[in-house]
Amino acid sequence: MNKIVVLGAGMVGRAIAIDLAKKHNVVSADICEESLKKLEAIENIKTIKSDLSNKKIVKKIIKDSDLVVNAAPGFMGFETLKTIIESGKDVVDIAFFPEDVLQLDDLAKKHKVTAIMDCGVAPGMSNAILGYHNTKMIVEDFEFYVGGLPQIRTLPFQYKAPFSPIDVIEEYIRPARFVENGKTVIKPALSDTELIEFENVGTLEAFNTDGLRSLIKTMKITNMKEKTLRYPGYIDQIKLLKDYGFFQTKEIEIDGKQIRPIDLTSKLLISKWKLEDDEPEFTIMKIIISGIENDKKVKYIYELFDKFDTKTQTSSMARTTGYACTSAVELVLNGNYTEKGLFPPEFVGAKNDCLKKMLAYQKDRNIIYKVSRKEN
Repeated sequence: MNKIVVLGAGMVGRAIAIDLAKKHNVVSADICEESLKKLEAIENIKTIKSDLSNKKIVKKIIKDSDLVVNAAPGFMGFETLKTIIESGKDVVDIAFFPEDVLQLDDLAKKHKVTAIMDCGVAPGMSNAILGYHNTKMIVEDFEFYVGGLPQIRTLPFQYKAPFSPIDVIEEYIRPARFVENGKTVIKPALSDTELIEFENVGTLEAFNTDGLRSLIKTMKITNMKEKTLRYPGYIDQIKLLKDYGFFQTKEIEIDGKQIRPIDLTSKLLISKWKLEDDEPEFTIMKIIISGIENDKKVKYIYELFDKFDTKTQTSSMARTTGYACTSAVELVLNGNYTEKGLFPPEFVGAKNDCLKKMLAYQKDRNIIYKVSRKEN
């Protein structure tokens, strides 16, 4: 059995550890005792309470591992990934940090490491699917819509998060990049709001976020965009908080103490946005790829609708993100993907039967991507 270290035991990190423990010996490391306790009784999982912001501690934990999963919070994700690579360990990453991860490619090559980044549901599977089709056709347009939402809508936000609010807020303050007529366009996050109908849910609200990430640099496609999905009305609440400075990252003084408004906001929202372990929720995604295939105008549509798993008590967002990650872990361990360097999922999807294997792996866990093809 391989030894795999999962750094981070949040809702997604736990799902990853539990899934991998079916075949491997797993070490789960986190500073939160409450999160680690939920893993203690599971066979093949060892828990370690540790400060993952400490480089020396991380190096010690992963020293004798065969592969590492970086599921640390986004604010420490880049430095954690860098430490893993410097330690010469293969890694699959879902930290989704704001830094440009592609700058670590040379470092990964130097240490002869296979590093797969951003390998969740989106970014992640959305990238892998595009990467695959980009080898089979001339892609002209790529767009996708994605969101994770609670089944029970509670005002004012009608939203719950499986991860830290500060990571969610980061999506709302980071400028959104997309491609229009072959040129990169930058707009504020939360812009270009539109209402879209979905079969299983009804009307949802879509808005710009910076979800294309590596695709901006790696894919030469005329038009590309990504939008986040929420219940209608959510965007107005978020814009109000943003306009009044609640997401401000510059410190302000209150009674002689310096604080960042974003930290206070995140702390206050934890109780309101906390997704309970048994709370019903769903993940929804629609990917549209249009272009020329065998001299014909074609359109591929991938649709995902996944719900909270009542049998395993696992959230849909943890499942769809976590099992995308573990499917990539198996690709590396089984020798299906052996390239050395740092690779976004679009490169993985373009390789051999990697996308097919990732989809099959997730289908075994009842995560099903419905695919349709239309000729114009």
